[in-house]
Amino acid sequence: MSSPKSNKPKIVNGPGGYILQDVPHLIDYLPDLPTYPNPLQDNPAYSVVKQYFVDSDDSVPEKIVVHKDGPRGIHFRRAGPRQKVYFDSDEVHACIVTCGGLCPGLNTVIREIVSSLSCMYGVNRILGIDGGYRGFYAKNTIPLESKVVNDIHKRGGTILGTSRGGHDTAKIVDSIQDRGINQVYIIGGDGTQRGASVIFEEIRRRGLKVAVVGIPKTIDNDIPVIDRSFGFDTAVEEAQRAINAAHVEAESNENGIGFVKLMGRYSGFIAMYATLASRDVDCCLIPESPFYLEGEGGLLEFIERRLKENGHMVIVLAEGAGQDLMSKSMESNTLEDASGNKLLKDVGLWLSQSIKDHFKKNKMEMNLKYIDPTYMIRAVPSNASDNVYCSLLAQSAVHGAMAGYTGYTSGLVNGRQTYIPYYRITEKQNHVVITDRMWARLLSSTNQPSFLGPKDIPEEKKELPVTPLPDGEKCDAVVDIPPVTKEVTK
Repeated sequence: MSSPKSNKPKIVNGPGGYILQDVPHLIDYLPDLPTYPNPLQDNPAYSVVKQYFVDSDDSVPEKIVVHKDGPRGIHFRRAGPRQKVYFDSDEVHACIVTCGGLCPGLNTVIREIVSSLSCMYGVNRILGIDGGYRGFYAKNTIPLESKVVNDIHKRGGTILGTSRGGHDTAKIVDSIQDRGINQVYIIGGDGTQRGASVIFEEIRRRGLKVAVVGIPKTIDNDIPVIDRSFGFDTAVEEAQRAINAAHVEAESNENGIGFVKLMGRYSGFIAMYATLASRDVDCCLIPESPFYLEGEGGLLEFIERRLKENGHMVIVLAEGAGQDLMSKSMESNTLEDASGNKLLKDVGLWLSQSIKDHFKKNKMEMNLKYIDPTYMIRAVPSNASDNVYCSLLAQSAVHGAMAGYTGYTSGLVNGRQTYIPYYRITEKQNHVVITDRMWARLLSSTNQPSFLGPKDIPEEKKELPVTPLPDGEKCDAVVDIPPVTKEVTK
């Protein structure tokens, strides 16, 4: 058994400030592995494709907006099939596991991994791990083949089952080793990918010829680096149904308010994009943008004014917004789920009741309809856009594993499929930047104020500092900050 080399990130530097944040490869700790011709070269489906194999030096830039005199910046290895592979098709014994919450597209990813392994590379032994990480050592496996997964993309959820927690690294790797598994495909969010990283490190420590591949999954779209996570488009599209229903209810009642709570524990991307897509929303509240209820410029004042102007309104709330306000009026909650996420209280019910109490106190007529489509949104099958995206993610993951890459996540960066090292995926969460143009577009669409507290309102708009790029260079681009409007009800 070979001892692993350094676990430090693989960084390749090139001319002009070029930086490649590379992913591990099996030969990093098993240098004498044999290679085989890629079976795709004899696949009739690809015989007409010119330059089908990806060049070993191809990479994708993390940032596409650069200055002519600036450095080339950080790049990631481009995904795709290689001319040489490090697994013979007959020796491959692959497994697939899904972890965490549900998300549209899970079954599509499973289906495409199985189809890619069997149809592209002739792999016959593929297992599904039942019930998340703990399924490696606590539950039965599910044999997977093309016939089994043929129609699963038409269903929501995951045929493999899922769970939170249950990560026992030693037991998981023991199971992988005992079963003779040599390719592990792990589908899940940032916590799941952190677990995948630990599994990879233990496999490397033991010197096993096992490729560990992650496919990022989060309905909140809060995984960094990648353009978007699969299922997000479907979630935004499905949220339109709830928003449309809220708008109909609001229009049909005197001083009607349609109140919709959407998913978004720490990031308000679903709420923001659903609001922009709908054009029927009067107010969008997300975790990244603080707001307050009472007093001049507060949410309640804005609701009163909008009802006087239009006779109805629609409010969209991300589940993580306003948690600080609710904590001040209720007992603090420090409980966590099995994945380590803080259990949030239902801010939608609390805020809708606060609005009702305010109007009742002021003896004003108001009809509020509260809609919570949370689990409906994540339980539906993926739409056409996400189905295509899931297929590309899965195919890229399989190509990388067969080529010997390991310890990486398959993800879309600037419209190109890439292999991203685990540490970049798990280093932080992606958030809506409320000083960015997209949030300014939303404010202009809804015509809502910023809802910043009086202490947060700057006396004057100051010139912003130059925005630093990830590589330490400077960007002179101007960042738009929406003006803070201080509305007064006459």
